[in-house]
Amino acid sequence: MEQTDDDLVRKSRNGDDQAFKALVMRHEGKVAGVVQSMLGATPEAEDVGQEVFVRFYQSMDKFKGESALSTYLIRIAINLSINEIKKRKKQNSLFTKEEAGLNVRTTDDKSDVKEVVAYELKRLDPDFQSVVTLRLIEGYSTEETAELLGIPLGTVLSRLSRAQKKLKGVLAKHIGI
Repeated sequence: MEQTDDDLVRKSRNGDDQAFKALVMRHEGKVAGVVQSMLGATPEAEDVGQEVFVRFYQSMDKFKGESALSTYLIRIAINLSINEIKKRKKQNSLFTKEEAGLNVRTTDDKSDVKEVVAYELKRLDPDFQSVVTLRLIEGYSTEETAELLGIPLGTVLSRLSRAQKKLKGVLAKHIGI
């Protein structure tokens, strides 16, 4: 019989390294997906993904089990990803379209459109980016997105609508859709 997250957390709190390893293995894919959706497949994303589990390990006693462990870990992942985005912006390390190697033009090539969408998504304010990532990319429901971010449902809907309008406007301007 497979152990529940609660069982593994309890064992981890008592020093069972194998239980913690099992938790990491169980949740690392979902955490990595969220982080990479927000930061791209970068070394920083790998670092943030690892930091999620380090932070959880360090603060495991604070986890009360009021929400699912996956929800708790995703929340940590989002917060750390937002911090990384803010750090990038502060360091002015965001690329221009030319530096990123994007050839933005009117095209029917789906891969070019995906590149432009990914680039523009990363340029959104982190609050909007996290909503779009969870709701549209990771496939969480609106209610789950609100719970994961700890914000009201109406705020999720508002941010999603505003982000979509912004993305549509930018895409219409750059690739003629």
